[in-house]
Order: sequence, then structure tokens, then C-alpha cells
Amino acid sequence: MGSLTISNKILDKYFRFLKSLDTNSKKRLILKLEASLVPNLNKDTELSSFFGAWEDEKDSDSIIEEIRNSRVEKSIPKSF
Repeated sequence: MGSLTISNKILDKYFRFLKSLDTNSKKRLILKLEASLVPNLNKDTELSSFFGAWEDEKDSDSIIEEIRNSRVEKSIPKSF
């Protein structure tokens, strides 16, 4: 997810709203903000992990034959 940069004026407005929260709510908010600073390595996936060579025990001739045998002729009606 991208990051959002806001001005000090907007931050001051947020702070005025948040400072009226009770202590427990402020602590939970601090924990959530602190957790958002640490990158989540499990969540992000490198694009390069989606690329690679086909891996199979079969030889290319048998794969091609399977593909050809699995084809289905679709007949199109000649008149509607």
C-alpha cells in the first residue's frame, strides 16, 4: 500500500481530535501506528516470484500430445 503525506496543519487537526481519547485508546492507537512502521515481509510478494520455467517430469512430446488430445472441436451452428 502506498504512503500518504499530510501537512502539519492536518496533523494538528488530527491531534486535537485524538487527544480527547481515553488512555487505553491512545495506547492501542500508538501500538497500531508503531506496527505500521515495521514492513510486513509476509504480506508483500516480489513480482519475480511469479515468473519461471515450466517444471514437469514429462518430456515435451508427451505434453504436446496431451494438449492436442484435450482440444475440443466447437461446432458453430450454420443457421440461427
